[in-house]
Amino acid sequence: VQLQASGGGLVQTGSSLRLSCAASQFTLDYYAIGWFRQAAGNEREGVSCISGSASSAYYAESVKGRFTISRDNAKRKVYLQMNSLKPEDTAVYYCATYTACPDRDSDSMYPATSWGQGTLVTVSS
Repeated sequence: VQLQASGGGLVQTGSSLRLSCAASQFTLDYYAIGWFRQAAGNEREGVSCISGSASSAYYAESVKGRFTISRDNAKRKVYLQMNSLKPEDTAVYYCATYTACPDRDSDSMYPATSWGQGTLVTVSS
């Protein structure tokens, strides 16, 4: 399983970014894919997750209404559209495989099972 996140950058508050996750060497359809982030000095935070069939998605409370996760299994890609970015969104973002996505009302995601190199998102105030 190989995953590579890209699309990060330096943006201003209120801006948008779209992160991409490219998967290789495995069939993407079989896996729930999600994003977690880690800011300097902070614990890892699960941000969003999408089921293998894209029939369900989960968002952390901190990003609900601002972030949208999607996937294109044919292209082996998963995306995270991030709108209305805030300085507190600054972190390294990783895409990862998960055994499952949590229910929408859950307050956390399950542990990631594998992930690759992350991409840095910096939101200036």
